Parts: sequence; C-alpha cells; structure tokens
Amino acid sequence: MKKLTLSEKNNLVRAAVMGANDGILSVSGIVIGVAGATSSTFAIFIAGFAGALAGTVSMAMGEYVSVHSQNDAQVRATEEQEYALANEYSKEFDFVKTKYMNQGIPEELAQQATKEMMDKNALETTVRERHGFSVHHEVSAVGAAITSMIAFPLGSLLPMMSITLFPQNIRILATIIAVLIALGITGYLSAMLSQANKKTATLRNIIAGIFTMIVTYTIGRLIGR
Repeated sequence: MKKLTLSEKNNLVRAAVMGANDGILSVSGIVIGVAGATSSTFAIFIAGFAGALAGTVSMAMGEYVSVHSQNDAQVRATEEQEYALANEYSKEFDFVKTKYMNQGIPEELAQQATKEMMDKNALETTVRERHGFSVHHEVSAVGAAITSMIAFPLGSLLPMMSITLFPQNIRILATIIAVLIALGITGYLSAMLSQANKKTATLRNIIAGIFTMIVTYTIGRLIGR
C-alpha cells in the first residue's frame, strides 16, 4: 500500500473537517427552519435527511472537481517550466538566483546554491520557486471526494439527532447549543490546518452558524403561520 505524503494527508484532513463543518451548518439550517414552520418530528427529520443526502453528493462532487482542477493547473505549470528550461535556461537560472538574493543571500552564495540545485533537478527547483509546489505531488481528488462524502453526513447527524431526540419544548434550543459547540470545534480545527488565527476563525464559524439558524428559523416561522 502506497504511503501518503504529508500534503496528501493534510488534504484528506482538510476535506474531512470542511465536510463535517458543512454538514453541521447546512443541515442545522434546514432542520431549524422546518422546526420553525411545523412541530412534526417526521417532517423535520425527512427534510434534514433530504438535505444531508443532497449535501453529501454535492460536497463530494465539489471536492472532486476542485482538487482535480488544482492538479490540472499544477500539471500545466510543470509543462510550462519544462518548455522554459529547454528554451530559456539562463532566464530561469537568473530568476531563482535573484529570488535567493532578494531573501538576503549574498550574490556569490546565491549563485552557488542556484547552480547546485539546478544541476540536481532544474525542473523541481524552478517549479518550487516560481509556483510554490513540488513536482509530481498532486493530491488525490478521489480521496478528497470520498473523505468529504463520509464526513458530511457524519456532521449532519448532530443537528438531525438533536432536533428529533430532544423533547419538543427544548429541542430547538438544544439543537442550537449543540450545533454552536460543534461549529466551534470545526472552526478551531480548520484554523489549525490553515495556520490562521484560531480565535477569529472559531468565532467566525460560530457567527455563521447563528446567522444561518436565525434566518432559516425566521423564514420557517413566517411560512408556517
């Protein structure tokens, strides 16, 4: 079995966290909105189930297309660099050297480092320095799609179970609390993956959840009257 690279592992974790987050956010909006319109537990469950099913397929296909497009872009960039090295090697050499010098490396040392790296693997060096990725390290579009397809329904289970299992008089409040806690967790995890500000990302995710549930519940109440 092929061992996954760090970028491939990160891609799968990202797809899992985003899939779960979208499952929680999307389905909570649906069930809270329907709960605002009707007290029928069956109607709320069916609406949530339909949303979870549609969201699972949509999320998986979206991940597949997105990652595939990214991989295609990397392949095109690699082919362009192969052509550039075959026809304008000195220009590519000077680009790498200048980039090192702009980072504070003395010209003589930058010349030596560039020569050693270009002699070892010119394509990998120029692709990395010009485009910021490694050659032949495309991540799996199928893996991201499958991971997302599993994570989305798992995330959607939380709002569906909360809205259907809690007593009718507290189920909306209980669902809101459970959803906000879960969104706080997924927001924090997504911030860790992207190395963003954890507090800001977590708060932003929670606010998005609050806004979504307020809007859908209000619409549900207006329609249900």
